[in-house]
Amino acid sequence: MFDLKAYLKSRQRETNAALERLWDGTEPFPTPLIQAMRYSLEAGGKRLRPILCIAASEAVGGSGTDVMPAACALELIHTYSLIHDDLPAMDDDDLRRGKPTCHKAFDEATAILAGDGLLTAAFEVLASAGQTQGGDPSKWLEVLYLIARAAGCAGMVQGQMMDLSVEGKAITLEELETLQQLKTGTLIEVSVKTGALLGGGTPQEVTALAAYGQHIGLAFQLADDILNVEGKPEIIGKPVGSDQIHQKITGPSLIGLEQAKARAIALVDSALEELTVFDMRGEPLAALARYIIERTK
Repeated sequence: MFDLKAYLKSRQRETNAALERLWDGTEPFPTPLIQAMRYSLEAGGKRLRPILCIAASEAVGGSGTDVMPAACALELIHTYSLIHDDLPAMDDDDLRRGKPTCHKAFDEATAILAGDGLLTAAFEVLASAGQTQGGDPSKWLEVLYLIARAAGCAGMVQGQMMDLSVEGKAITLEELETLQQLKTGTLIEVSVKTGALLGGGTPQEVTALAAYGQHIGLAFQLADDILNVEGKPEIIGKPVGSDQIHQKITGPSLIGLEQAKARAIALVDSALEELTVFDMRGEPLAALARYIIERTK
């Protein structure tokens, strides 16, 4: 039986070591900006997006080494988005991963700049990889484009804007899933697709894994919404019930808690169907899909 716990620990360790290497040369200048960037990046996240990237590469016959710069860039972007999401002008949260949010640990201006620094560092890492990783540089250029599009106004940033604009308003399930696909799903989908591309996947494999990523991206956001209703603050590392306080439209608020759980399971089932062509190589991705809706934080 596949040991997901061991797999997660191993890939988290590899990702953290690679992220740590990014700071080589910055230690002589431990500015408040660098301190704030590192504070949020090293706060103990799951590293889900890098791990999905690595697992997708492995599924098509590649390795973690093939995709590590992209995996690091994805985590830098994800961390920047959390810093900005927590700001008073956005979700106004005090805790993240069980620690004070960046603007609470430092100040609001520093938090904004720390997010900016992490985002631009991500593209520095990707651009450098195209020159240093070997192989076809055009593949890294394609990945840089895909990640930029997923993170920007065609993806995550647009989703966040939509999320803010519909607070307290009535929307349909289709509109909610569009919002959530942009806000959360696009970065998860591109994590998987990037791994497949850099790992040397065929067009058919890349298409299948992109569809897998789309399904689990929506399932992940539904699971987050469910945890905000019935999760335990001491486990998830942040308060529960904040979605209701901010009048956010979520799966549970729109279709009910039980239907939201059923929808998340259906999305994972659809994701697993996309993995049938990978045989044993797809086991980590299958386990990760199930983990997304079974997690407690």
